[in-house]
Amino acid sequence: MELVFATNNKHKIREISDLLDNNFRVLGLADLGINEEIPEEAETLEENALFKARYVHEKTGLNVFADDTGLEVDALGGAPGVYSARYAGESKSFDDNIEKLLRELQDVTGRSARFRTVIALILDDSEYLFEGTVEGEIIRERRGNGGFGYDPVFIASGYDLTFAEIPLGEKNRISHRAKAMRKLIGFLRGENRTGADSNR
Repeated sequence: MELVFATNNKHKIREISDLLDNNFRVLGLADLGINEEIPEEAETLEENALFKARYVHEKTGLNVFADDTGLEVDALGGAPGVYSARYAGESKSFDDNIEKLLRELQDVTGRSARFRTVIALILDDSEYLFEGTVEGEIIRERRGNGGFGYDPVFIASGYDLTFAEIPLGEKNRISHRAKAMRKLIGFLRGENRTGADSNR
């Protein structure tokens, strides 16, 4: 089965290709000559993921999946959420995003938060959603040089190290994206067919 991953992130494409068996071939947008940036202007992660998947499906007619991820901080009413990548502005600088987040939480004691990934799949013209979440908290200063995004200020529940400090293999095992990907892969393999949220 040929599947399009609605991304040009080669790391993401390789990651899921390694998890699937030889019955699946994963293509990125560049493989199809789609080089434009797909807008992410919806109000929820689910809507953004679905928009990207539908955009590519309408252009190609192929089976496709797309993901969107956000950091949700309880003390900020779930912000930055769907705006995580551009929290401090359209420059999409995660250094600026982290600085803004730490300023917003400067006098806050309850710092519970979660990373959440939603994957939208369009398979044989039906739509499905898969979600992965990791609970944790935001610390008061950056720690670690690994990872990306908000990883230096996020500690998952049950851990003492930030996502930027723990080994990449361990992070990939417990992360929100990994959990959502495992649900998607199980579905594609014929497992947990009742575990997906059908959108239509």
